[in-house]
This record gives sequence, structure tokens and C-alpha cells, in this order.
Amino acid sequence: MAKIITMTSGKGGVGKTTSSAAFGTGLALRGFKTCIIDFDVGLRNLDLIMGCERRVVFDFINVINGEARLSQALIKDKRVENLYILPTSQTRDKDALTQEGVGKILDELKKEFDYILCDSPAGIEKGALMALYWADHAIIVTNPEVSSVRDSDRILGVIQAKSRRAEQGLEPVKEHLLVTRYDPDRVEKGEMLKVEDVLEILAIPLLGIIPESPAVLKASNVGMPVVLDDKSNAGQAYGDAVGRFLGETIEHRFIKPEKKGFLDRLLRRTA
Repeated sequence: MAKIITMTSGKGGVGKTTSSAAFGTGLALRGFKTCIIDFDVGLRNLDLIMGCERRVVFDFINVINGEARLSQALIKDKRVENLYILPTSQTRDKDALTQEGVGKILDELKKEFDYILCDSPAGIEKGALMALYWADHAIIVTNPEVSSVRDSDRILGVIQAKSRRAEQGLEPVKEHLLVTRYDPDRVEKGEMLKVEDVLEILAIPLLGIIPESPAVLKASNVGMPVVLDDKSNAGQAYGDAVGRFLGETIEHRFIKPEKKGFLDRLLRRTA
């Protein structure tokens, strides 16, 4: 039975679309047929991160409105078997999303895919609520800073009250925490929250800790999900998160400052 995962956040700019691209790609690399849907109508970015912006002919809204078939709008990734992208419109507004239309497309996708990953807009506007409504799993993306964590707490309340599962009295949406842009050096200096502090506030299972890394920006700029850069610490961290989601026991990495060698310490003193 296909599962719907919604990647969400209370605040913009935390790396949610980057995480959607990396996580969906990671599932496909494990052999699961995966579709990533961009729910951010009007601010389409998923196709850029996935490197398929020039291949967009029809989109999510075209399919909802009956202007194109789902098969015409789905874009098959050229690098990873089993991976597909459903882009959204840059020119429509959020009202183009209807519960009936979205539900119909998701039901159609469920017949073909193992996982459907919804890249939700930040906050609680219509596109975000629509993506959260259908979730079987919700991955909450937050940075280790107070305002981001507080906004994430608000999103958890929305999931618990307004999801389809809550509405129908079904088993609750499974919630997971993904902490992004984590910098152990800044945490040690007290400039960022510790992982333990974030967990104490949100009280949901920790799926992964993604370290601050130049590899993330580099991958985004060339249209490549960073999980494909398996030599980078961020790429490895996303791979670990996918493994944990699938039930593997994997120790969290990249949460302690790197030990500096003698030369590094000497250069820092003379800088």
C-alpha cells in the first residue's frame, strides 16, 4: 500500500525543498518507486533542485483542472530509476488546489508508487494544509533556532487536528523530526540550540540531523539532490535519515565539532 509523506515546516528557508528532493531520491535509491509532488503553487522550486526545469510541459494544476493527463505531467528522473517528479504551476495561485482534485490525483498515484512525497509550502496557508491533510507520515523540518522550532510546534498542532487521519478517527499521522543546517561549532558556542533542546520542545522522534554544508548549495545550483553526493557529510546524513525511516538502526553522525589538528589551532591563534 502506497504511503504519503509530507515534508513540512513552520518557517520558510529551512531547507524543506532540498530535503524533499534528497529524501525522495534516497527512497528511490533503495528501490522504492517514488513520486515527489511540488505543492508550492506560484513559487515552483522543486524542478530546479531536481534539475528538470526545462522538461516541465504540464503540471500538477493542469492535471487537477483536466487540462492534461497525469502521465503527461510526471517527469521521470534521468539519474535514478524509480524516481518521478510532479511539478506545480508558477502562474496559478493556491486556490487552484482543491481537496477533491488533489485526492483524485493521489489515489491515481497510489496505484503505481510505493511512496508519494509532498513538498509542502511553509506555514499553514492553503497549499500547506492540503499537503498535510493527506499525510500518512509528516517530516517536520526545522533549524536549531528558537523561532523555527516554535513554528514547527504550531505545525504539529495542525497535523493533530486537521489531517484526514484525525478527521476520520484513524491511526494518527506518524511524525518525524529532521533538523537541518546544524553547526556543532555554533552549538558549542551557544549560538544554536542543541539537538536535545529541540527534542525537548517538539517531543517527536528524531529522523536525522543534517549538518550545515557547502555541498547543499553546490548541489542545488547544479540541479542535483545532495543525497547523490555521497562523499559529502550532508549527503550521507540524508542517506542515514532514509535508512532510519525504513526501520534501520543507524547512529546519528555530524553532531559534534570536528577535532582540530595542531596546524588548524595554530592558524586560528595567529589569524
